Amino acid sequence: MNTNTFRSAIIAGAAVGIAGWGYLACTNIIGAVLFSFGLLTVVGYKLPLYTGTAGFIPLRDEQGRSCWFSAIGKLLFILLGNITGCLLVSLLSRLSPMDLGSAAQRILESRLALGPVRAGLLAIGCGFIMTTVVAFAREGKPLALLFGVPLFINCGFPHCLADAFYYLTTPTSYTFAHLAQVLMLYPCLVAGNFIGCNFYRFVAPKN
Repeated sequence: MNTNTFRSAIIAGAAVGIAGWGYLACTNIIGAVLFSFGLLTVVGYKLPLYTGTAGFIPLRDEQGRSCWFSAIGKLLFILLGNITGCLLVSLLSRLSPMDLGSAAQRILESRLALGPVRAGLLAIGCGFIMTTVVAFAREGKPLALLFGVPLFINCGFPHCLADAFYYLTTPTSYTFAHLAQVLMLYPCLVAGNFIGCNFYRFVAPKN
């Protein structure tokens, strides 16, 4: 964990924020495809994104000893940088003449209606898709990103960084009025994404 990692994580979060901006501008299949820009940028520039790192970060050292504590610490460090990047783009979006706040609020309302448990379980699907498409992209098959990203959006699987941008872009009055619910919801999305990102590793570990 160092300042370079944090700066790169901010850029990754900003890329997701810009992608989320594009989606809020047209919340349909076109917007879902446009959201792929975020992950294409992250993979292309090899930036640290929470959901692009969680499924690949070593959980054991070279001696086979568990290093969960350091892995989780690094992931949370990356997540903080990602959220910072989302925040910067969210602040910029306030200057847009488009009514992005209303679209973002509708997404937050739908997440709150689900509740922390259901939303967290659905987030597992997003994590699984993210690790799968990043694995393909690392093998020189980036086309998978153009299918995986619209897929998790259309399935309604929460992505913790996309949601961070939406929550930060939602009108402040609404967010603060439901702050306790948001603070209960968000960690469940982060945990659900982590489980999904590591689903294959947990269920079918390599020998």
